[in-house]
Amino acid sequence: MKIKEVSAKAVLDSRQEETIEVTVNGHATSAPAGKSKGKHEKPSYKKNLGADIKFINSLKASSFKGIEINEFDDLEKIEGKLIKKVGANTLFAFEASVLKASAREKLMPLWQFINPYAKVFPRILSNTIGGGAHSSVFKIKPDFQEFLVTNNKNPAIGNFLNKKSYETAGKILSNLSMNSGKINDENAWQTDLDNEKVLEVMKNVQENVFEESRMHIDIGLDVAASQFFKARKYYYKDRIKTLSREQQIKYMVDLSRKFNLFYIEDPLDEEDFAGFASLVKNVNCLIVGDDLTVTNYERVERAIRIGAITGLIVKPNQTGSLIEVKRIIELCNKNCIKTIMSHRSGETMDNTIADLAFAFQCDFIKTPVIGKEREAKVARLMQIEGSSKKVTSEDEEFVRRRHKEVESE
Repeated sequence: MKIKEVSAKAVLDSRQEETIEVTVNGHATSAPAGKSKGKHEKPSYKKNLGADIKFINSLKASSFKGIEINEFDDLEKIEGKLIKKVGANTLFAFEASVLKASAREKLMPLWQFINPYAKVFPRILSNTIGGGAHSSVFKIKPDFQEFLVTNNKNPAIGNFLNKKSYETAGKILSNLSMNSGKINDENAWQTDLDNEKVLEVMKNVQENVFEESRMHIDIGLDVAASQFFKARKYYYKDRIKTLSREQQIKYMVDLSRKFNLFYIEDPLDEEDFAGFASLVKNVNCLIVGDDLTVTNYERVERAIRIGAITGLIVKPNQTGSLIEVKRIIELCNKNCIKTIMSHRSGETMDNTIADLAFAFQCDFIKTPVIGKEREAKVARLMQIEGSSKKVTSEDEEFVRRRHKEVESE
């Protein structure tokens, strides 16, 4: 495939904030935006959104003369023209749109163009009750950012169980607190209960869902500890307590055992590689890096080398480069690190990460199952699960038109 037409514009995400959408040969991708960001993330834009849009709109077909994209690794041919000129959001949207256009020309779904041998579906990991930076209704709220559920089932059943968990959590919260019933910017329930009270709710959810369905769900946390870490201390507001580094590690160990947690993300400050490694040695659950690693190859490599993580959050727009995303996932696979393809808090209807999660054979896809922007990802995953490739008349007409365009060049 040759790149013939490129354009960019601003669109609104789920928080009604502007983000970028890039179109290549008629195929568009919009980038999400994060609120809780690791300080080592690459900037979303080189200078600002407007500057990146202006740069993309200045590109002509001649900018990519002689370049053909016929497989995933061909993205390397275009990265050099963009990587120092735009931010991570723009690079991700551009590369994803190039892949979509290339896949369509070959009459393939996106995942198949990237990896035709993909077979195993990721487990859906869903934010159910929220706190931290994503929740703002109550002055007192959980310090932990996300209380999560997942299950070892295929996408359709997994989606059903996670929705059932969400509904059950809402009912239990409404019986415990008058200050429940509203949702945050990830569509998770908000509450004024403290961290451990919410974990008790999650245990009740786990028990109730099993009683009704005879199927097990696992529960976990995104602590996002950097959000309440300063001056070498962890400052909790939900119970007005301050913990040292050693006390925070012990607290995470105690919670993992008391509530039989399956998953803990960012339990310590984003610079504390050694603390993560200490925690890994003392718990049986996944210890997952996000702010610690920010989808950065060097930081992921360091975390793996010292045994700081057993799981990794992958957010393509943290790095922009899908080539780097692939390298990071391959590194994790070689070292038996679980990979979690993740949405962001400011999402769009774009469902690219579902194809990426399946194509790269990630162990999980992290996205709530409530809210149209989140449901779009789950729906795409179920579509991949349930459909075999069928060439439609629309597909055939598209290929005929593209062949005529190529011949006339």
